[in-house]
Amino acid sequence: MEARHLILLVDDLRPQRELLAKCLREWGYEVVDVASGDQAITILQTTRIDLLITDVRMPGISGLELVDILREHFPAVPVLLVTAYPDIRQAVAAIKDGAIDYLAKPVDLDELRDLVEHALGGRPRHEVALPPLPEGVVFADPAMAGVLRDAFRVADSRATILITGESGVGKEVLFDLVCSWSSRAKAPAVRLNCAAIPATMLESEIFGHEKGAFTGAANSRDGRWRTADGGTLMLDEVAELPLPLQAKLLRALQDGSYSPLGSDRTFHADVRVIAATNKSLEEEIAEGRFREDLYYRLNVVELHIPALRERPLDILPLSRRFLAEFLGPRVRLGAGTEQVLLAYPWPGNVRELRNAIERGSLMAQGDILLPEHLSPRIVAEAEQQPRAPLPVAADSDHTLAAAERQVILAALARCDGNRTRAAKELGIGRRTLIYKLKAYEIDNPDDDPGRE
Repeated sequence: MEARHLILLVDDLRPQRELLAKCLREWGYEVVDVASGDQAITILQTTRIDLLITDVRMPGISGLELVDILREHFPAVPVLLVTAYPDIRQAVAAIKDGAIDYLAKPVDLDELRDLVEHALGGRPRHEVALPPLPEGVVFADPAMAGVLRDAFRVADSRATILITGESGVGKEVLFDLVCSWSSRAKAPAVRLNCAAIPATMLESEIFGHEKGAFTGAANSRDGRWRTADGGTLMLDEVAELPLPLQAKLLRALQDGSYSPLGSDRTFHADVRVIAATNKSLEEEIAEGRFREDLYYRLNVVELHIPALRERPLDILPLSRRFLAEFLGPRVRLGAGTEQVLLAYPWPGNVRELRNAIERGSLMAQGDILLPEHLSPRIVAEAEQQPRAPLPVAADSDHTLAAAERQVILAALARCDGNRTRAAKELGIGRRTLIYKLKAYEIDNPDDDPGRE
């Protein structure tokens, strides 16, 4: 058997360390993970490693001090730094002093994989296969394939997850998938929409309250945290949490301990938290509305769901799925209807698409859904958009995929291979572009020297 590369992973934050170690192992690497610089030095003295991945800020010996020690005693070992944004300047200095590159938190798993492959001079030895999806969950766009693969990789870890994306993209669907793929699948999966609860009631809703804790509290009540013990809690619209409650949530995330409102007793629950938001938490931090330490605690890994306009290959499969749900499998989309659906920008994303197909289903008379069955507003706006490519063969998804691949190649050529610039020109996120590059097997070796 071919020897596998050995990676030493150093991070004092256990959930992130376990998550990264799990991903690296699935990609075909051997991993030794430790919680401190002192432990790392012990390993280095007794074991020959091929790559060191270390957090920057740790108690005791920091990641930067570890880089200095390696440069003196183990100069042949490449180093990859993992750092929070405030540390980037120090990380850049460390790169000049011997580290090969840095990753900003929250860690982008695709970027991690690219940098590890670059450092070790090879490709991973095997790929994680995506399990069968539940009935009703459909996708065809490579961007979503990448999101789902990442979700499957992290599902069985204890790491907290932050699901981001515009309203209506399907964050709750992704939450359900993560729960079903987790070892906690048979445990409670509890949801809480933070925007739907008055701010004054949120603490009681999450952590419960004692009898008499506030006016109207006639009885004690368990909160969602207690209900989710042993399972998973989804905090949807997490940006809406008031600052005082954010501090209490941070404590609960650190060790699982919490106190119900009006109680001086401390309880403990084993809860895996998945947060979701359609806002930029970085902007909320800059405006003083969200705690930076809570952001990093929640965002051990980010799963970003692209907007529907950024994954056009999903539009027709989703439309057919919704049409079958409302009218049965014998009803089909007319060619003109497909053209409208492909051209319309879908600001409300999948939720808006489902509503549009439901409305059309109510208006349809025969076995074909025609453009006049859709909302006149959707048809009118679609006509104002640049003409979208219409499938011309039975393998329509493949036809669209080939066209999209050519568009991406042309954009990369105009941008000299720079992914960030190409993504901006295409009007999609950089992460979405990376997923599409991998799915279409486009060899783009540029690691974006200007990466932000």
